[in-house]
Amino acid sequence: MEDSEQSTVRGQLLILFLVTFIDMIGFGIVIPFLTYLVEDLAVEGGITAIGLWVGLVMTAYPMAQFLSAPLWGSLSDRIGRRPILMIGLVGNTFCFALFGLAPTLFIAIVARFLAGFFNGNIAVARAYIGDISRPEQMASRMGLIGASFGLGFTFGPFIGGELSAPADRWAVFEGTIFDAYPYLLPCLVASALSIVSLLLARTRLPESLPKEARGNTSNLDWSGTMKSSFSSLITSMRAPAIGPLLWVTMLYSFGFTIMHAVFILFTEMSPDAGGLGFTEAQNGRVFAVIGLTGIVVQGGLIRPLSKRFASRSMLPVAVVITGIGLGAIPYASVEYAWLWLLPTCIVISTGSGIFQPTSSSLMASYAQDGGKELGGVMGAMESASAFARILGPVTGGLVWTLTVDGSGWLTYRSVFHLCATIMFLTLLVSLRLPSEPSSGGSE
Repeated sequence: MEDSEQSTVRGQLLILFLVTFIDMIGFGIVIPFLTYLVEDLAVEGGITAIGLWVGLVMTAYPMAQFLSAPLWGSLSDRIGRRPILMIGLVGNTFCFALFGLAPTLFIAIVARFLAGFFNGNIAVARAYIGDISRPEQMASRMGLIGASFGLGFTFGPFIGGELSAPADRWAVFEGTIFDAYPYLLPCLVASALSIVSLLLARTRLPESLPKEARGNTSNLDWSGTMKSSFSSLITSMRAPAIGPLLWVTMLYSFGFTIMHAVFILFTEMSPDAGGLGFTEAQNGRVFAVIGLTGIVVQGGLIRPLSKRFASRSMLPVAVVITGIGLGAIPYASVEYAWLWLLPTCIVISTGSGIFQPTSSSLMASYAQDGGKELGGVMGAMESASAFARILGPVTGGLVWTLTVDGSGWLTYRSVFHLCATIMFLTLLVSLRLPSEPSSGGSE
């Protein structure tokens, strides 16, 4: 009987992994061409502040995700996890197609906002794992979500890049709707993948939350949940050790997401203006390498590194590695583009791959040592990251718009210098963090 139960749980985890993995492929698909789509719509609308609009479109997704995640989480406590997961997949199916068909920048922003709104299902997927896992199983099973992120971020951008502007590459698409809407094909593929996920969830994924356990886990409405999140963040910001680490997390995410908005603006820019003239497909391959590096680092390097070095020691190193990579991006030349860009992106991805689990581990140590509730502290950490992900793309797009045509100290390279500067500030704060409680201050 116990073997049968374990087999059932393994089946649930497998289906949940596939659902999340396919969902993340769909999310990653839009990355290589989002900037190109926004640029095309901006030109048609007579808009010149392209960088700012790229930032606004990118910000719409994390902003909506931040606003909707508490709502979906609370609703899943009342009606179950499975219906919420399926609602999110239905929403994704619609939103991807809408984005590919967007005739204006306003519709593009609405499409990305709705996609972020419906994509609160990642938090619900984590809650699903919590429902079917014992405390000692949580860490390894939560790793499934991280693995799905890494794999989805590897395959998604590659697929999105290769399928963008198909009429320019394959004669069969000439004169079709894909000629008029060059980014519709990858969006339709993302919609199709969401439908596959929906069918898997509908037919193979049972409900994890029993009826008798529903409705009594949280009585907060959306506004109450948001107030609770803000209150938890402010309280945690004032706590010794935890507060400085929250600032480290927020600054790091801020500097990193500034780069998200401007990376492709730089790579697709004309070589005459200092860019690389990359196509959507070439950018998709770059992001695939970034995703693959992240998988290698988090799947193969973190464990031996964490056994040899304390998290407190690795965190500043990760910040320095990332900062060097971000600052080096705009110095790639057309002649040696791949020879410069690929190692640079591997450096950035390595720094990020070390920072994410290391900061979470260090936060857990500080919380336990200070007698804080781990869930509340981790929630504050996610809120800090969410604020940074909302502000980062807009800041990056604005700085790019103001400096791209400048000279002297203010050029297209300035925004990447800003990223490196923020990483330097992050380093200064990280060096003031106390030693890990488990290290006994022996560093």
